[in-house]
Amino acid sequence: MPPENDLKRGTAELMVLAALETRARHGYDIARLIDDRSGGVLRFHVASLYPMLYRMERRGWIDGTWVEKAGQRRRRFYTLTPTGHKVLAEQRESWRELLGALQRVAGIHPAG
Repeated sequence: MPPENDLKRGTAELMVLAALETRARHGYDIARLIDDRSGGVLRFHVASLYPMLYRMERRGWIDGTWVEKAGQRRRRFYTLTPTGHKVLAEQRESWRELLGALQRVAGIHPAG
């Protein structure tokens, strides 16, 4: 079992990659989407998001591009790279296996 910090980082990376799966987004939009999709249960602090985005960009999982629009401050929009799509698929499978095992061991049954 990974240490708690690795577990948290892994969940955060999965959420960010999933948020970028369908289109380019800037940091605040990523944080807001995660909050919305989780019904407010998972809140992403923007202060911790940007270092993660830079780290993911260095790994080649995402690309960032500065965009300037008239009357707005410039923002960095991020998109998944082909490597990022592969990592997202791998992380989803790993989490699927882990969650399935937790459900079996702890007797947790999905709501529905």
